[in-house]
Amino acid sequence: MNKKYKELVIATKNQKKKEELARLLGYTGIKIWSLADFRNIAPIVEDGETFDENAIKKATTAARETGMLSMADDSGLEVDALDGEPGIYSARYAGEDATDQMNNSKLLERLKGVPQKKRIARYKCSIALAEPDGWVKVFRGECFGYIAAAPKGNAGFGYDPLFVIPNFSKTVAELKPRIKDKISHRAKAVHQARRIIMRRIET
Repeated sequence: MNKKYKELVIATKNQKKKEELARLLGYTGIKIWSLADFRNIAPIVEDGETFDENAIKKATTAARETGMLSMADDSGLEVDALDGEPGIYSARYAGEDATDQMNNSKLLERLKGVPQKKRIARYKCSIALAEPDGWVKVFRGECFGYIAAAPKGNAGFGYDPLFVIPNFSKTVAELKPRIKDKISHRAKAVHQARRIIMRRIET
């Protein structure tokens, strides 16, 4: 890992995810792209069995295809009462083309009748950082809470309207971005990756 970079590609076509990851990185002086900027790159099939495997596949593919330093996120929700569901299938829990609302509705249906004390859950995030030569490193973060009985809040995405942070007694979707950016699973993983990125920036 000796090369210096002026650009970073975030291996996602999801604009909200790109914006959040870029915000979490903060100012680095490096130009940030997403896979939406590269129309010749085929969709990357997330067929790994863990968050790490999916993040690594996305980051290494993006690095190889673009020749840039690449960062990929694979995150999801694990609910104890559902034996870890939806896990790596979080984004497509209600089907391949499921919306956030559809996934949230399925989760609430699956938890119907489960009392709050048994609705313990965690957000997990794996961030993979990769170079075109095959070098890759993974960083992880977790955030603990429980699943609400009904969605609340309009911020964030995914399961944020259902994921309650006990210390705030609010869902992630009700929190201000500056608070979420300090406590989220993704923030914790990105913070670790940022230290490596800052060493690889060409000044």
